[in-house]
Amino acid sequence: MAAAAGPPEVQSIVSRSVRAQNIVPRLQHGRYTGHGPTRVSQIPDSLLRERDKTAKWNGIPHLVQKLYTNSQPNNEGLLLCHGILKEIAPLLSMEAMAFVTEDGKGAQESKFPNTHVFDLFGGVDLLVEILMRPTLAPQKKKQKMNEDLIKDCLSILYNTCICMLPDLSFASSLFLFGVLLKMWYRHLRSNNSYQQTDGVTKRLSERNDFVLFLFTLMTNKKTFLQTATLIEDILGVKKEMIQLEDIPNLANLVASFDQQQLANFCRILSVTISELDTGNDDKHTLLAKNAQQKKSAGPSRAEINQVTLLNIPGFIERLCKLATRKVSETTGTSNFLQELEEWYAWLDNALVLDALMHMATEEPDQSSSTESADESVLAASQLRSRLPQSMKIMHEIMYKVEVLYVLCVLLMGRQRNQVHKMLAEFRLIPGLNNLFDKLIWRKHSTNHVLHGQNQICDCSPEISLKIQFLRLLQSFSDHHENRYLLLNSQELNELGAISLKANIPEVEAVVNTDRTLICDGKKGLLTRLLQVMKKEPAESSFRFWQARAVESFLRGVTSYADQMFLLKRGLLEHILFCIIDSECKSRDVLQSYFDLLGELMKFNIDAFKRFNKYVNTEEKFQIFLNQINSSLVDSNMLVRCIVLSLDRFESQTDAVKVAEVISQCCLLSYISRVENRLSFLFRLINIIQVQTLTQENVSCLNTSLVILMLARRKGKLPFYLNALREKEHCEKYPGFLLNNFHSLLRFWQEHYLNKDKDSTCLENSSCISFSYWKETVSLLLCPDQTSPCAIISYIDEVYMNIDKDFTED
Repeated sequence: MAAAAGPPEVQSIVSRSVRAQNIVPRLQHGRYTGHGPTRVSQIPDSLLRERDKTAKWNGIPHLVQKLYTNSQPNNEGLLLCHGILKEIAPLLSMEAMAFVTEDGKGAQESKFPNTHVFDLFGGVDLLVEILMRPTLAPQKKKQKMNEDLIKDCLSILYNTCICMLPDLSFASSLFLFGVLLKMWYRHLRSNNSYQQTDGVTKRLSERNDFVLFLFTLMTNKKTFLQTATLIEDILGVKKEMIQLEDIPNLANLVASFDQQQLANFCRILSVTISELDTGNDDKHTLLAKNAQQKKSAGPSRAEINQVTLLNIPGFIERLCKLATRKVSETTGTSNFLQELEEWYAWLDNALVLDALMHMATEEPDQSSSTESADESVLAASQLRSRLPQSMKIMHEIMYKVEVLYVLCVLLMGRQRNQVHKMLAEFRLIPGLNNLFDKLIWRKHSTNHVLHGQNQICDCSPEISLKIQFLRLLQSFSDHHENRYLLLNSQELNELGAISLKANIPEVEAVVNTDRTLICDGKKGLLTRLLQVMKKEPAESSFRFWQARAVESFLRGVTSYADQMFLLKRGLLEHILFCIIDSECKSRDVLQSYFDLLGELMKFNIDAFKRFNKYVNTEEKFQIFLNQINSSLVDSNMLVRCIVLSLDRFESQTDAVKVAEVISQCCLLSYISRVENRLSFLFRLINIIQVQTLTQENVSCLNTSLVILMLARRKGKLPFYLNALREKEHCEKYPGFLLNNFHSLLRFWQEHYLNKDKDSTCLENSSCISFSYWKETVSLLLCPDQTSPCAIISYIDEVYMNIDKDFTED
């Protein structure tokens, strides 16, 4: 046996312990414990070759050993390294091709797939070491790495991490191969049949120095794509979010990006500014969220990263330009649509497309030989001929999806007002309005049934763009005066005319809207959205996002003019048609329509008249009630609206007119009956518990409180509490309902009386001062058993369990 390379003590260890049959376990043991060989350079070359023949390692350990030997920081060694990498790269690509062509059989038959062998013998760690070596050298002796060497190192690391794409820098014929590999990899990961590469990605993610170093490589346009791809995968598995402020010279890095690179960079940013999802449903409860907030004294990393981005000069302005950049369409409409659908069937990954676009547009490397330069020109020319105009448009669509997502996240952050001011100043809304017909909603997508808002969806780029666009409008309009930028000048004048006719003051936010920043053209963005909303197919889940976006325009202090603006455009009739005539079955869509209907009708007697005109038969009304009762969690906001509106109408001076309207409106007449309000109250309290409260169903608790607050105003609170007690006994569950309600109200105090909690939404949605909310809850929780308004007075002592601790450990 040949002598082992390395120091005498290492030779001794190898000669005694390493045998041909146990190289792998010894390497694995060494890497975990530090005892024994930890890298391929400590194993004799002759032994590697001997074992290679039986294990079928395809010479990879020998190549890694050569790479280690020649990876010294000198020109000759680095040139040799580049040649060795060119030998290694096809081996990893060939293995990936075997997975595709043999449906994964090759990987299952081989005990050590090439990517695993490459990593096992230290290939991954060695490439990281080669890439980072210049950063470890003294400043005066730093040596510039060859761009092609960096590119190949990154490509092999990427291949090893995900076993997906070969190096796309040569041969446009690899296009189909790359797409197949993408599809194959997604299939394997979804079936958990190939997990070893996740370990490589995770290990790289734990090296913060390497992750931050990768960002420095993004300044080079030639290696940008490989770097961005690798960073995206690493951050996707990283447990702890990186701090953007730790990236060296971040502002200069972003400033160096062209528009295409900046859009690509947004894919990376989206991981760093979004709160991490634990994937555990229990963690989404309000109890768990409150407990987490108590543990986290300061802002989260995602919030800190958002501030870091906003402090980069010109960053938001550039994103607005990207989001509103126009795309030329030179192909005929019919051919274009057919062509686009065909490409959707094959390509759903922006990085693959980006690589192809980069190849088609980049100039050949002048430093290469004449022959290789000619090959590059030929490859680019072939690729250009294969890239249809529709593909170029899809390229733009994919980037807009990423940009809109980043803007949406920033709009929902703590710096919301600052972001709003910037988006208005840089005319994001009128820019999107100009793109609406030509790019955002130029056609209806066919054969697409989308998932709900909380489900993972592998959608086409065009569908993703529409969803992100609607989410952005929702975030932009929600409880903010800038929502009126969604209108044009004529539509703003219409709001003023509605207020004048109704003899009510014009909304201050409308008066203060800067008309140089609103939509131009014949229609504003809100009007365009209403038009496509009414044409949306019945089975489309776009309905959910459209309704959410329109509802957000109405949120805040109720505006009669805003409601009438939408009522005049037939929105109420459209919603009722979807709920009653089409008998919508989607829970998500129904919830969004109930919420929108509530905001549209609240305190608006004209809206209730329109409702009664549409729901003009008992059959229609019963269908409507059945939809409400089928899921009270989804419809409770509408119930709250009806109860509040009835109370407002009954308190108006013209009692005769109000009584006439109530008697003629089936909905108001139904809710005016005490037994029906009590039925809603009982069910609202019964379907929630403290341990199951989420942001979605906590509204049931607030709706039940609204019913009791209105009863308190009329001196009927004891009557309602006694009715709950009787209902308990009737259902043969004495004490259960009132004990549960007592616990819910105690949680309400902890949750809503938190100094960081914004209570204005409760005031705006109910037009009841928050002080009255607090007083009512305190009255209900009063410990005095003689108080007629205290819950404790209605629970028999034998069933009393009000001191039970509902908090989680």
